[in-house]
Parts: sequence; structure tokens; C-alpha cells
Amino acid sequence: MSAPNVGGSADGSVRLPKAMKVKNKQPAQRQITAEQILREAKEIQLEDDFKAPKTIITDPQELAEYRLRKRKEFEDTARRVGRWNHSIWIKYAHWEESQKDFRRARSVWERAIDVDYTNTNFWLKYAEMEMRHRFVNHARNVWDRAVSLLPRIDQLWYKYIHMEEMVKETAKARLIFDRWMAFEPDHAAWMAYIKFELRYNEVDRARAVFERYCEVLPSVKAWVRYAKFELQHNDVARARGCYERAMEALGEDCHVEEFFLRFAEFEEMVKEHERARAIYQYALDHLPKAAAQELYTRFVAFEKQHGSREGIEDVVLSKRRFTYEQEIAANPLNYDAWFDYVKLEESTGNHERIREVYERAVANLPPGNEKRFWQRYIYLWIKYALFEELDAGDMDKAREVYRTALKLVPHSSFTFAKLWLLAAKLEVRAKRLPAARKILGLALGSCPKGKLFKEYIQLEMTLGNIDRCRTLYEKYLEWNPANASAWLKYAELEVALAEAGRARALFELAISQPVLDMPEALWKAYIDFEIAQGNRERTRLLYERLLDRTKHVKVWLSLAKFEAEPLPQPEEEEEQQEGEEAQQRQPPPGEGASPAEREARAVRARGVYERGLRALREGAPDAKEEAVMLLEAWRDFEAACSDFRRRDEVAAAVTAVERKMPRRIKRKRAITNEAGLASGMEEYYDYVFPEEAGAAPNLKLLEAAMRWKRQKLAGGGGEGEAAGDGEQQQQQQQQQDGDGQDEEQQQQQEEEEQEEEY
Repeated sequence: MSAPNVGGSADGSVRLPKAMKVKNKQPAQRQITAEQILREAKEIQLEDDFKAPKTIITDPQELAEYRLRKRKEFEDTARRVGRWNHSIWIKYAHWEESQKDFRRARSVWERAIDVDYTNTNFWLKYAEMEMRHRFVNHARNVWDRAVSLLPRIDQLWYKYIHMEEMVKETAKARLIFDRWMAFEPDHAAWMAYIKFELRYNEVDRARAVFERYCEVLPSVKAWVRYAKFELQHNDVARARGCYERAMEALGEDCHVEEFFLRFAEFEEMVKEHERARAIYQYALDHLPKAAAQELYTRFVAFEKQHGSREGIEDVVLSKRRFTYEQEIAANPLNYDAWFDYVKLEESTGNHERIREVYERAVANLPPGNEKRFWQRYIYLWIKYALFEELDAGDMDKAREVYRTALKLVPHSSFTFAKLWLLAAKLEVRAKRLPAARKILGLALGSCPKGKLFKEYIQLEMTLGNIDRCRTLYEKYLEWNPANASAWLKYAELEVALAEAGRARALFELAISQPVLDMPEALWKAYIDFEIAQGNRERTRLLYERLLDRTKHVKVWLSLAKFEAEPLPQPEEEEEQQEGEEAQQRQPPPGEGASPAEREARAVRARGVYERGLRALREGAPDAKEEAVMLLEAWRDFEAACSDFRRRDEVAAAVTAVERKMPRRIKRKRAITNEAGLASGMEEYYDYVFPEEAGAAPNLKLLEAAMRWKRQKLAGGGGEGEAAGDGEQQQQQQQQQDGDGQDEEQQQQQEEEEQEEEY
């Protein structure tokens, strides 16, 4: 009987069921995961309750068969995997032991040891079997063979000794320890031997073991343990002797933080505070800072508890000293660290230590002959010399320091004027003027500098040697004739000596130099000198000579001020009785006292202003700011003439100047970037002078045209024709005026200009 043709058609084709549409496409509230499926499958599995059947042996024949079968299984497994799976031998031996067949169990252990005698587990379990069943001699034989074959396995020795102690064989245990120590084991083995002796109150034997211990393993750990042992038995002298012997025996190897900490703690415990302090200080002096952090902390705590204020300060200094030593060890050319180190030592006042640090510091020469490398280094020498002079009071040593420093500096490449000057001033303070002059002369001869000339001249000036000052100024100007300051100082010296002729000659030589670094200062000083001498004609000629060189507005303003004011009278002090102040002599009625003279000066000043304005407008038409400055000064001058002129005249003069004043207007100009392209517009203020405004009388017309253009662009309808007529009239007016401006100028004039009266 065949199965019904479900879904079949009449023609024999199979029709698949129609797929159903999912009505609810929302996620299910309970999601099914692979983890959940596996967990449920595991839960429904049946538990494995299989148990091996119990075998009940009822007679000796069955027991023999059982033993034969088990031995055959163990033997087969041992032959197959016994070479690499050592656990099978242990199981085999334990089974034989469980059958109380110790002969066969020993045979299995021996066979296992033949396979791998280095397996410590075999020996341990073999000996434990013998010990469990009280076969002491057998166990002793096993341990003896084990430690003979594997003397470096500490566990075997420990178990062997433990067995002998359990059976009260102390002597045999001691012999075993002696055998073990012959192999020079580590610290734990020696301490086990010592503890063994102490358990039986054998202190002398323990001490002897410690001696052998420290001889075989000479280390800080061994000696510290020895010292603690002696201290525990109240023998302070022996304990201290242990630490002292350790320092002798170990040498540099004992320079570790742990050793000194234990030694200092011991001394502090026995109330030897001075000894403890000495140990701390010795340790801090000989240990690197990185390896002495805990030591320093303990020392600070010790000083706070047992020391004085000086002791605590010494500790702080020691820490900072360690820090600087580390820094200069890492970089000997770190001169800032050397400065700090020197400052630290100077605070202690120990001259020997200070000199030692200075000598170590200056021994580190800069890497190259460039001044930037030497700038910090040379101050070490300067501070060294100042220390010897001021603190130590040794002038000879300070002189030697300066001399050595000057020999080290490569003067052919560069020099340090400060070093020469300090060496010379030292000789001056020592009242050795020839030596000071010799040093400064050597400096000027080998490496002249302006500072050296100035200080040498100041020294001779203080001493009152004018001829030497003149000679030095001459050398100075021969070396650098372009130095305007030197010319000024030389001329001021002659002026102070009332040598007007020499001063004037110096000024003439100075302004005749082709190159000067500050010519304006020199001209000003020369003019002030002539004014102070009361010579108006010479001063006027100087101004004219200066105007031939420059047309700067400040020169015109200064000349106008000079012409407008009377020459000052020289001040003279009259001798009076003691307690009275010197009175300045009143100037006699001379130049400029009457209104007529004042009017004459005003006329000359006004002429200077006119000349200056004309020169600026014609010679530098772009210097509009300068022209405005001149006009403002001119207006202020006219306003100041009201004390000797009528009010209407002053007003007319001021009005005339204001007519020349420009108007300030705001313009726009294009901004160009680095590539030369226009990047926007900026506003700026410009000045339009009356003569410039007269050149464009149709400015108002252009403004009207600009407004019309805005209206046209804005789309003005009804006003278009009127605006067109206005534009035609403007074009006719421009043709009549003959403007001739090109298109670019017209666009610039059409820009928005906001005018304001200046």
C-alpha cells in the first residue's frame, strides 16, 4: 500500500504547500539562544550511575588469582609507559604496600629508581613507606642513598634530619648536618643547622656554625644574622664585633643600605647614639643617593629623636649634597647644578669643602670656544674669587683665581670684560694702582671693548688723572670712531673742565665722521653746547648745517623753538655766608627783554615754520603727519604770542595758520595678501591740504554723481530722468574743467569718503 499523494495534482506534478504569511512580526518575548538549547539538552540527560561491581574474595585461591591479575596489569602498564609515566610505579608500589608484601614493594621502588633516580618523589615516598612501618634502618639506608646521589636537593636532607630527630638520634642528625654543610648550601640550610643546635641549647656549637656560615657565605645577610644571634644572647661586644668584622671582611661589598641600617639600629638599641650617628653619616657619605632613601629617612627620624638642631640641619644638607652629586655625575657641564652645590657648601661655612667644590666645578671646561658655552662657566671663577676675597679674606688666593681664569679664556675668539674689570678692581681695593693699570692696559691691548674703555676712564677720572682720561678717550676713538657716545663723553669732559675750544673742536671732529651710530644725539649735544655758551649765530649756523643733511620735522621744530626763545643765561653761584643757599644770578636786561625784541624773535620763528612747511610739502609730499605736527606747533606758537601782541593780531595769525591745516578724511584701500592678490578692503585716515583740494574743484560734483549712482543702482524710477540730466551736466562740467582723469582715478574718487574737519 502506497502512501497517499498529498499535494499531488491530476497530471502527477507535486504542489508545494502555500507559504503562510506571518501575522505578527514583532520579536518574541522569550528569545531562544544556542546556549539555552545546549543547557536544556544537558539537563534532560540521564545521570551516569554506572558503578564497578564489587568483588568479594572468599578463599586464598581467589586472593591469589586477584593478586596475580593485578600484578600482571601493573607489569604490563609499567613495561608500556613506565619510562615516562612515573605515577604508575608509585601506584604499583602503594598497591604492594597495601597487600603487606614489603619485599615486593621495595622491589618496585628499586625498579622505579633504576628508571629515574633523579625523581625526588620516588625517594621521598620510598623512605616514607619504610618510616610508616617503622623500618628505621631501611629508611636510613634510603635517605643515605638519596642524599648521596642528590646532594643539592635540600628537601631530602631536611627529611633525613627530621627522621633522626624523631627517633631521638641527635648525634646522627648533627653528623648529617655536617655532611650537608660540606656541600656549602644556601642561607636557609645554615640557619636550619643553627636552629637545630639552639633547640638543644648548644649555644657554643651554634656560634661555631655561624663562624663557618660567615666564612663559607661571606655576605651582609650572614653577618647581620650572626650579630642578631649575639645580641639575643646579650653579648653586645660580640654583636658589635660582628658588624666590625663584616666591614673588614666584606670591604666595598658591605656598602649597602641594609647593612648600615641594621648596624645603626643596633647601636641605637644599646643607647650608643654617637656611634649610631657616625654610622649614619658614614653611610650617607659613601652610598649613592638612589640606594639610600630609607637610610636618609631613618637618619632624619633618629636626629629628631636624639639629635640637636645642628644635627638635623646636617642631615638636610647631606640629602641636598647627594642630590647635587647625582646631577653633576650625570652631566658634569651642568653649571647650574654646580652653582647650587657651591651655594649649599657656602651656607655651611666650611672653607675647605667650599674650595674643593669650586675646584671640581672649574675643572669642567666648556666643550667649545664659543662664548655662549662660556657665559655660565666664567661666573664660577668670579664667584670663586669673590669667595676668597670676601669670605676667606685671602687676597693672594683671589688674585691667583683671577689670573688663572684670565689664562683659560681664549681671548683671540672672545673675552669677558667683567673678568678683567673685577681683577683690576681687586687691585684697586688692595691699593695697588700700578697693578690695576697693568691689568686694564693688558686687556685693552689684547681684546679692546667699549666697557673696558669706559671703566678705565671712570677709574682715572675718580683718581683725578685728566691727562690719562684724555689719552684713553683718544685710544677709544681710534679704536671705534663711529661711537657717538664716546665723542659725547669726551666733549662733556672738556665742557666740565671749562675747555670750550677743545669741546667745540671735538664736536666738529665728531660730526665730520663719515659713519656714526647715533648722529642725532651728537648734533643735539653740539647745539645744546652752543646754546649754553650763549652764541646764537653759531647755533643758527649749526641748525642750517643740520638742515642741509636732513629735513626732519623735529629739526624744524627745534629751530623754531630756538628762534622764539631767548638764550639762557649761565648760572653763577655767589659766595655767601655759611648756612645760606646759593642764589642764581638774575639775567640782566639783554636779549629779548623788550616787546620789540620779542616781536623780532617771533618773526624769525614764523619764518622757520614757513620754511619748514614749504620744505615738507615740496620735498616729501607723503609726509603729511609731519606737516600736521609742524602746523600744530605753529598754531600753538601764534596763540602764545598774546602776551606782547594785540588780540586781533593773534586771532588773525591763528586763523591764517588754520587755513593751512588739512582736513582728515576716511578712505578705503585694497588689502593684498602674500601672494599679491586682493583679499579685502580696509579703511584709513588721510589728510587733504588746501592746495590739494584746489586741484579738484569739482569734488562736490563728484559726490553728487556718486549719490546719483547709488540711487540708480537701487532702482529709482521717477527720478531717473532728472538724475540723467544731472549726470549730463556733470559730464559737461568735467569736460570744461579738463580733468583728464583716467578710469582708475575716477573709481577711486567715487569711493565713499567721510569727511570731518581736523
